[in-house]
Amino acid sequence: MKNVKKLLDSAKNISGYRISGKATESYELFFVHKKLETVRSTDTDSVTVTVYVEHDGRVGDSSFSVYGSMTDDEITEKIETARKRALLVNNEPYALTEGGVLDEKLPTDLDGYDNAKLGSLIADAVFAADNVPGGSINALEIFIYRDTVHVVNSRGVDKKQTTHRVMIEAIPTFTDEKQSVELYEDYRFTKFEPEKLTAEIAEKMREVRDRAAAVKPEGGMTVNVLLRPHEISSLMGELSRDLGYGAAYSHANLHKAGDDLQQDCRGDRITFTMKGIIEGSESSAYFDEDGTSLKDTVLIKDGVVVGSFGSSRFGQYLGVAEPSGELKCGRLEPGTLTDEETEAEPYLDVVSMSGLQLDLYNDYIGGEIRLAYLHEGGKVTPVTGITMSAKLSEALASVRLSRKTDVSGRYEGPVRLLMKGVSVL
Repeated sequence: MKNVKKLLDSAKNISGYRISGKATESYELFFVHKKLETVRSTDTDSVTVTVYVEHDGRVGDSSFSVYGSMTDDEITEKIETARKRALLVNNEPYALTEGGVLDEKLPTDLDGYDNAKLGSLIADAVFAADNVPGGSINALEIFIYRDTVHVVNSRGVDKKQTTHRVMIEAIPTFTDEKQSVELYEDYRFTKFEPEKLTAEIAEKMREVRDRAAAVKPEGGMTVNVLLRPHEISSLMGELSRDLGYGAAYSHANLHKAGDDLQQDCRGDRITFTMKGIIEGSESSAYFDEDGTSLKDTVLIKDGVVVGSFGSSRFGQYLGVAEPSGELKCGRLEPGTLTDEETEAEPYLDVVSMSGLQLDLYNDYIGGEIRLAYLHEGGKVTPVTGITMSAKLSEALASVRLSRKTDVSGRYEGPVRLLMKGVSVL
């Protein structure tokens, strides 16, 4: 990167540049059933250069990749080609992020382990959950990563952040005399908690067993629906995207500051904050791809829109004094829902969906349910092959949030969200 920076500093007729580098070291284990078949280590390094050119009252940009095999002459030629291409791009003027030197590690406890030892401990924690009669973990893949992201630009930014993370891919399977059913589990973390990992996989083992026994209910029903972190994260992600600087600049946003998202609220008021760092989330960061330092921003307070977020570029377009940067993590504050309240009425505990469907403009929330547990009259029945649908505004007005919270991906918040009176077919 130092050599690329030197060549860019000497380039003519460019207004600025950004160099983005990412180095990833990995240690990977591949199991078939419980047998370790392959161990692999990789070391990859990528560098991308973006060239900016001011012209005709506008600013253009163009990017290219740099490889270790390239000579100085080849890189110089790439810079000139990018300069010419940038002349064809006509964006409103904006300034690159200015200044700032940083070299930090993101919160983790994984750096305290030897990779081989950590991989062995993770495998032990996963296979400890393989105790469901008729069930098995057909395949397990463990990826242990150390990422270093480095951003340098022409205005003095020189920021580096390092993170350690783990990704697990597991295939829980259940087989009986009639059929064999598989589920895919993708689990990510930056903090190793073996008991939590075992409990997570054990739950998936029970779910794949129940998926094999699940039935399609006869007729439709109107019932309370309980969502889990993956779907709650999708819901809050859709609401937050609507509150991004980019959406506001392109007039694609539905909501703005002061709007009450929970009119006639009969449930828990929503407070949601976009954050740079959530302990345990691999999406945590100190800065974004532009090198802009991330600033935690409250988007929704007690159900009312109070903020927005986004990149420095679109923040400048909107006249934001201190843009938040491209925040990726979000925290939803807990509510008041208890298990006793949940069980007071029949409800559908949704385990797996093909994807939560959300349409803010058409006031819709719904989707296909692959597995859920119907709790009714003291009886629990696994069900499948059904679809739920509701008005998003009504769901938000009656939403209830659990007191218990957890971290799942880039989401931190209640482990359950209850929507009342949802139509299920």
